[in-house]
Amino acid sequence: MHRFFIPPDWIQDNIVTVTGPQARQISRVLRMRPGDELLVLDNSGWEVQTRLLSVERDTVRGEVLRRRLAAGEPRTKISLYQAMLKSKKFEYVLQKCTELGVVEFVPLITERCVISDLNTAETKLGRWRWIIQEAAEQSRRGRLPSLRPSMLFPQACDQARQRGGLALAPWEEEGQISLRQVLRTAPEGHEKSWPPLTISLFIGPEGGFSAAEVELARRYGLLPVTLGPRVLRAETAGLVAAAAILYDQGDLE
Repeated sequence: MHRFFIPPDWIQDNIVTVTGPQARQISRVLRMRPGDELLVLDNSGWEVQTRLLSVERDTVRGEVLRRRLAAGEPRTKISLYQAMLKSKKFEYVLQKCTELGVVEFVPLITERCVISDLNTAETKLGRWRWIIQEAAEQSRRGRLPSLRPSMLFPQACDQARQRGGLALAPWEEEGQISLRQVLRTAPEGHEKSWPPLTISLFIGPEGGFSAAEVELARRYGLLPVTLGPRVLRAETAGLVAAAAILYDQGDLE
């Protein structure tokens, strides 16, 4: 069944009204007709099964049949602080990590980023949000992952510290502490609640984090970890790390 995220105020008194590009997709691309059913989501975690009443080029109306909680949201909440990459690579990260279950994205400006200023990243937010929405609809998510304004690395480290939970920075030069070790070995007194359900995951750019950045991250409480003996590309490291975390926590069962 086709799924569409819509603003909450498009659902009034058990009537759903869809306009704009989504209405044109329903009427012109999918060629749906009155009597057909679809799911709409208002980003609250609920999905609303809807039967179409009228289908016009720019306006589609339907009636609510039933509501149910969406089953696509993970228990473990991962915020991905992804260093800026070349355009297509960054979009790939947004798409695939949305499908996987990441709940928040923060574009990160680091020493070795190919994009080194905040303004350039801000101009891309509209397109990035659309990529996230399409991926969330396709993958049966119940909420849209948040896309935050881009941040400089020190600011992001400070934000992660204030947020609490577990903050991790996979780094190719870390040879001792593995991701699995951190997830499975709780500090004394935290055995029943380890790892936390809130995890900040920092991923570097094509050239990786610098040693100075890793030292700064340590001072803010981030834990550098290894993802194994193979060096992953910047656009795959976040996906692999997030998948490993969600698998370890039972969110892929």
